[in-house]
Amino acid sequence: MAQSREKRKIKQHIIEEWTGKVFTSLCIVLLVVTIFSLVYFVATKGFSSFIKDGISFGEIFGGTKWKPDGEPPLFGALPFIIGSFSTSILAALISAPLSICAALFMVEIMPKVGRKFLQPAIELLAGIPSVVYGFVGLSVIVPLYRDIFPGQGLGIAAGASVLSVMILPTMTSIATDALAALPPGLKEGSYALGATRWQTLARTVIPTTLPALMTGVVLGMARAFGEALAVQMVIGNAPHIPHSLFESTSTLTSAITLSMGNTVMGSTQNNVLWTLALILMLMTFVFVFIVRWLERRANR
Repeated sequence: MAQSREKRKIKQHIIEEWTGKVFTSLCIVLLVVTIFSLVYFVATKGFSSFIKDGISFGEIFGGTKWKPDGEPPLFGALPFIIGSFSTSILAALISAPLSICAALFMVEIMPKVGRKFLQPAIELLAGIPSVVYGFVGLSVIVPLYRDIFPGQGLGIAAGASVLSVMILPTMTSIATDALAALPPGLKEGSYALGATRWQTLARTVIPTTLPALMTGVVLGMARAFGEALAVQMVIGNAPHIPHSLFESTSTLTSAITLSMGNTVMGSTQNNVLWTLALILMLMTFVFVFIVRWLERRANR
């Protein structure tokens, strides 16, 4: 009886193990197939504008005029590319010091108060819908910039201001984890050499965790680069290269969301919009590669 029970237990364990392996393998295969199918679909659609419609790379990446209904139609996407990079970089420049200072406050300066009050408040920002950010930006930030600076208030500055708040939770969370993982002996050694708290933070803590902090910045830029609705509401959506931060422009995501529903599948304009989507996907890959490189550098 004891041997039969033992055999049944062993058999049950083997069945459970193989069930787990098969289920995990199926999930991995499904994930890989989904990713490659998505990349293949977007790539084939994106290259159709070059292969099928005969549009040159220079016209899309170097053209400054977007007139899909003109005679002849023009598909210059350079204003959208510049708008996307401008808003993302400016948003990262605004949010990076705020997130790093908030992380230092929560981990190094006042950890009890910071983790009890500041961290929940910052994490709450991640749950607010994009349309709410856009509506607040349209109701508060745009009129404020209109009263202070020349122009209508719509533009890169308004879009970057909204995005800087949206990416703040991501950057702060990564910065907090990086600072919390720092070995305590490193700071203790700095204090033992006579350094003050601020000297330790500026010359030891931040330089040591800089690769991880930059990872948060890059992920925040990736989040900002792909945002559509909130930016679309405050940037003005004018398809031209702006000459100031307070002049209307547009982004890749705004151009896609505003025009995709008004085009016919397989038309030239629709194919060009898929090309813009391909650019967005390739930029996402670039951000991922940068993050991996920073992670390898941090682990050295």
